[in-house]
Amino acid sequence: MEGIIAIVMIFSIPLTAIITTHLRKQTAAKQRLIESQVELEKLKHENYIIETQKMRVELEQMRLNDAKERQSLLTK
Repeated sequence: MEGIIAIVMIFSIPLTAIITTHLRKQTAAKQRLIESQVELEKLKHENYIIETQKMRVELEQMRLNDAKERQSLLTK
């Protein structure tokens, strides 16, 4: 009986180390994935802001062009 307990104890130490190492690697991979996702979301947000500003400028340009056309039609 004591022999079985000794064998189990001897093999449990490396198994625990293997499992712990695997869990650490898995956690590190998840962390890198989350960091990548955060960076992607930052880029998406910046892109959204740039596109919104571009659309505002285009809309203002269209308003100015429309006002100029109306003014030129009124003066004719």
